[in-house]
Amino acid sequence: MTDAQALVKTLDFQLDIQSDTESLLYDACLEARSVYNETIRLAKQGVDWDAIPNRVADDADLVKNTTQRVVAKALGAMENYYEHDDFGQPSHSKDGTYPLRANYEEGYNLSLTDDGDVAFRISAKPYKHVKGVLEGSDAHLDILKTALESDEWTIGTAEALFHNDIAELHVNVTNTEQTVRDKHDSRTVVGVDVNEDNVALTALSEDGVEDTLVIDFPEIKFERHRYFTIRKRVQNAGKDSIHGTLEGREERFVRDRLHKVSRHIVEWSQQFEKPCIVFEDLKEMRDSIDYGTRMNRRLHHLPFRTLQFYTSYKAAFEGIPTGWIDPYKTSQRCPMCGHTERANRNKKRFKCRDCEHQDHSDRSASVNIAVKGNKKLDWTVPALNSLPVVRTVRRQASGAVDAPTVTHDTARGYQADGCVGVSD
Repeated sequence: MTDAQALVKTLDFQLDIQSDTESLLYDACLEARSVYNETIRLAKQGVDWDAIPNRVADDADLVKNTTQRVVAKALGAMENYYEHDDFGQPSHSKDGTYPLRANYEEGYNLSLTDDGDVAFRISAKPYKHVKGVLEGSDAHLDILKTALESDEWTIGTAEALFHNDIAELHVNVTNTEQTVRDKHDSRTVVGVDVNEDNVALTALSEDGVEDTLVIDFPEIKFERHRYFTIRKRVQNAGKDSIHGTLEGREERFVRDRLHKVSRHIVEWSQQFEKPCIVFEDLKEMRDSIDYGTRMNRRLHHLPFRTLQFYTSYKAAFEGIPTGWIDPYKTSQRCPMCGHTERANRNKKRFKCRDCEHQDHSDRSASVNIAVKGNKKLDWTVPALNSLPVVRTVRRQASGAVDAPTVTHDTARGYQADGCVGVSD
């Protein structure tokens, strides 16, 4: 039994522009930034969102369809702010280039050449085109070539942009035939507890807890606080012109780290038999947060939902289903005896006030999430008499670590620091 679902993947390429039109594409990306800023400004003023696309398109020096796609992305950023507040309210004074967003066969075209390359044509300005061939990884080129020739694939929107002064094209492709396994056919539930400096994972099967892992990413918390401090100093100095640049750098940094972490969550989950990844449903979480001004700012701006979304769609492309559970008291419940009270948890230390079980508090929460996911699938929850040793991994780029103490491979790109007992 399968749950049919369209699977979307973003393919990244560099542009080998074969004519002297790179400056034309750069100018178009600057114009896209103007369109974005104007859209955000009008939305903040309370202009009807349905009226904004035509209003902005009248003054933009871009293909109308492309302008509407850029406007739609800007309004999507505003909508995300109102729903989740993952990155704060978008700025309407950003400078520099902005991705030129276009529909396939309207704002851009792709075709296979006789040499086996993929040629592109981008409508940078009305009646002005940028042409060349795509360069990128063999894996992404193979998928795109298949999408151009197969009825099972469709090519969607793409974004032309400049990354580190290099012209790129990011193309969305959809496989309409591939399916995700029905979550009720799963054999392992992977509970995922997302925190401000790590993500804890627990794999639970009918035999009990198979394995657990804590992935540290303290650099996200550190960098967000650093950029917040810089922006406050810039504002106090009256230099608001670079505020948008700082905001863009922060967002790109955070999204890059979240993509890497989400990829490793999926890779780790794949080692288990028919996994189903389960998250806490945090839609209403921010409405209940009130821990003072400083702590509210930190928690309200954490990209919990973004990491869950990245993980979910990457998992779907591997055929792994995802589920959601009520987060009520997952961090306070003892996974061994079920005793629940706030005093059980103290920062990263969990100690049950009833049975005195001790654990890493985030790992403990991930066990409870897996147990709730287990119950939601109408499975019999196995008795938990013991839990594996907590293993913590962190990005190699974050610095040297002690010699690994685990005896099997961890997520690719990480080093392991085995932690026995309780972690402070």
